Amino acid sequence: MREHFPDLLRAVVSDVMLILLLWTMAMPKYKNKAVYIVATSVILIGNVCINYYFYRSQDYTSVFYVDLAMLLVIGIVMKPLFTDTIMQWCFSYITMLNIHAAIVFVSYTLSRLLPDPKYGHIFLRLILFSIVIFVFRKWVSKPYRKVLDYWHIYIVPVVLLFACFMGYFFGGDIKHTLINNYIQLFLLILLGFSVYVTIIHSLKTITTQYEMREENLSIQAEREFLQLAADGMSERLKLMEEVSAQNSRTAHDRRHFNNVLLELLEHGHTGEATALLQKQNQISTKMNRVYCENHAVNAAVSHYAGIAEQSGIRTEIMLDIPAVLEVDALELSMVVSNLIENAINACAKLTDNKVPYIRFTCRSAGRLLMEMENPCDDNIKLDENACPVSTGEGHGIGSKSVAAFAKKYDGELLYKIENGVFRVRLLI
Repeated sequence: MREHFPDLLRAVVSDVMLILLLWTMAMPKYKNKAVYIVATSVILIGNVCINYYFYRSQDYTSVFYVDLAMLLVIGIVMKPLFTDTIMQWCFSYITMLNIHAAIVFVSYTLSRLLPDPKYGHIFLRLILFSIVIFVFRKWVSKPYRKVLDYWHIYIVPVVLLFACFMGYFFGGDIKHTLINNYIQLFLLILLGFSVYVTIIHSLKTITTQYEMREENLSIQAEREFLQLAADGMSERLKLMEEVSAQNSRTAHDRRHFNNVLLELLEHGHTGEATALLQKQNQISTKMNRVYCENHAVNAAVSHYAGIAEQSGIRTEIMLDIPAVLEVDALELSMVVSNLIENAINACAKLTDNKVPYIRFTCRSAGRLLMEMENPCDDNIKLDENACPVSTGEGHGIGSKSVAAFAKKYDGELLYKIENGVFRVRLLI
């Protein structure tokens, strides 16, 4: 038993490190490590007992075949303990065999340079396996998981590499093969290393390019939505300028009216003053109301609040928006316009005798917190991303524009429907 201790120790080290390597490459199904420890112990005891029989006869070629068979058993027995699909597991299993074959050859070849080759072989296997596991956990694990997702693309070179290794190891006496073919095996190991590096690097490059393309498409879509909203807002601002000019003219005319009225009263012409007031009351003038300090936002709110009131929709607007903002005031005014316009459209579609109203509030405390509230029909739904579901061609552009604005300024956008009331909150 004592003379075979180095061989048994080498078998134990190899089996334990191989299983640890499998744990590193695959995704465990259970959090309880006792399950994996028991499975490892059973496999380990069985392998050591069988190997000891062949070690006594010094038949190392048979030991190699037994180890290969035990590795196959490990692959079958351990599979239910991991969440990987069958083909992902096969890919990892073949990769493990390739690593095992490379380490067996390298450790055997280099151990002959050490004073005690038997224990040197064990030490080198332990070191090489530890390096592979550490590198895998530290840098390779994440990209390797992506490789497993595309196993059908990369499995052919991996299988061919394994077939090349087995072609040498099945070539007769194992010791004779390792000694006489060391140059070919070293070149094969370098080829295998380059294969795996190329696979991971190519997938990483492709993934990066795909993510950049998706990000560019997303940015382009956001720009299109913002541009579309900007085009619509330009027309609204022109209308607001006309309203503002009309209000200025109205204020100018009222000043003259007041002067005339004052002159009539000073001279005691009360009858004429009364007639003039009655005539003035018949003229409906729309005065521009100040909702906040920011001119662009105030113009947008004034315009749509007037539309809402003309449509019989009660408005409750309380805004604390400063004149100077950290975000673009025009873009914010577009967002406000879209929110109020969507609320007006929702109120116009109300049924079941619901009272239409719009409650729009905004508080400023370092950041702006906006909340728009209005009643809605029961058929209004939110999708899986908690965003309003748009129906019909041309619908949903305003909501997408608001979402693009929130993303641009790293804001938080939240939609909620509760008890027939639609609420949208925007924190920027």
